[in-house]
Amino acid sequence: MLVRVYVLIYTKNVSTFYYKAKKLSGEEREGRQEAADRFDLAGILRSEGFFLLSSEEDKVKTKGADLFYFLGRVPLQEKMVFARNLAVMSSAGVSLVKSLDVLSRQTDNKFWRKTLENMSLSIKKGRTLSQAMGDHPKVFSSLFRSMVKAGETSGKLEESLKLTAEHLERDYDLRRKVRGALIYPAIIILAMAVIGVLMLVYVVPILLATFEELGVKLPFTTKIIVVVSGFLVGHWLLSSVLSVVFVLAAVLTVGSVRGKRVLSAVSLRLPVISEIVVKINSARTSRTLSSLISSGVEIVEALEITEDVVQNVRFKKVLASAREEIQKGNPISKVFIENSNLFPLLVGEMMAVGEETGKLSEMLSRLASFYEDDVSESTKSLSTVVEPVLMIIIGSIVGFFAISMIQPIYSVVGGL
Repeated sequence: MLVRVYVLIYTKNVSTFYYKAKKLSGEEREGRQEAADRFDLAGILRSEGFFLLSSEEDKVKTKGADLFYFLGRVPLQEKMVFARNLAVMSSAGVSLVKSLDVLSRQTDNKFWRKTLENMSLSIKKGRTLSQAMGDHPKVFSSLFRSMVKAGETSGKLEESLKLTAEHLERDYDLRRKVRGALIYPAIIILAMAVIGVLMLVYVVPILLATFEELGVKLPFTTKIIVVVSGFLVGHWLLSSVLSVVFVLAAVLTVGSVRGKRVLSAVSLRLPVISEIVVKINSARTSRTLSSLISSGVEIVEALEITEDVVQNVRFKKVLASAREEIQKGNPISKVFIENSNLFPLLVGEMMAVGEETGKLSEMLSRLASFYEDDVSESTKSLSTVVEPVLMIIIGSIVGFFAISMIQPIYSVVGGL
């Protein structure tokens, strides 16, 4: 055990692996684990009763470390590694100050290194780890700080850190799956926009010159394309500025309170997308509540933190209502059952069973795993659903452009 701790902490070539493993009893597990190499990974899993089925090294490096320093951000992966390594060092009896000093030397992210150094100084002055984290609210979420504080209060900091690392890994995997499902349509839309601009800037002026030489009367749809093309070519600087302003305005609008409300309402009305949104929020709510309750955080505080974690405004309101009902002495499941239009009825029913049996955290963990797997399957089939929709949209735009530009040519040919 001590040898393994040494390898994890003091080796500079530690990598993160995505793995699948299995027990002889048939139990399977997949996730992320730090190890020096695949042999070390197999040894770590073997000590837990699992044998390695497959593994893939995470190739994401810290090439953008200077960018993160400039932006004052710490990637989620860095915080996952931090929680996992700090738990390992705590179990080995390494002091918090020494642990933070070692971890600060391991990272290439200057902002993250400076954060860890400041935390180490705070702890040297007699402050707790959670208090030191509180000085950096943009780095450590309220969930992270609360779980660490609960671990400190109960004397089970190591377990809280492990639970935090597991929660971050689950959240990272969930985001990765959703992001991966959106990459394909995003690339198609971007490519379509680029090709459209190139056609308007380079192709349309050539065709327009031909039409003018032939004295062709342009149809209304062709005039629209010609006007847009003329604006882009003749006022390219203004067009660029307006494009940037439009993008910034869109970002600010979406980030505003009213924008979030509209986006939340729209996302729950879109076919296919609404189902995925419900599953993602159900998974995130269940996982966050389970992690906080397991760490010993009070249920009212856990609901308040979960409300901050969940992004959709509609789901936030349900959690706020649940907090009010708990303070009145009512069960938490009551609000979730009443809001089955947002949270599936299974969520409320499982919560009710958990409250009756005194195993709410365990029930929430099962719910989270169920919906995380469900999201994984839904995102896999999302591209199958989105592809024909994109093809229809692209076909309509190409058809409009083709007809608008070919119609004048037909009129010339017809007049011969």
